[in-house]
Amino acid sequence: MNDCIFCDIRDGKSPAKFMYQDDDVMVFPDIQPRSPIHWLIVPKKHIPELMFVEDEDVHKKLFSVVKKMIERADFKDKGYKIVINGGGLQDVNHLHIHLRGPILH
Repeated sequence: MNDCIFCDIRDGKSPAKFMYQDDDVMVFPDIQPRSPIHWLIVPKKHIPELMFVEDEDVHKKLFSVVKKMIERADFKDKGYKIVINGGGLQDVNHLHIHLRGPILH
């Protein structure tokens, strides 16, 4: 995929501070955070958006990592928000999940 910042991060062409990384998923802070903690959970494989996920294992893996990151950030009882934009609403056309918190009630 040309001109994809997340693919560039995956390939080491753009810098990122990884909070988590494995063979399939990477997590790093959003460069324009909207909460004290605002992480992006991104599949390494370029998938334009959620509606293009064909492999159920991708869903399972992404949300397994979301759960790990919620535990790592200790958001469980402090409030958090998970956001997935799609249908042309996303700023980067590569599937990613926003994990934000703590969210004050």
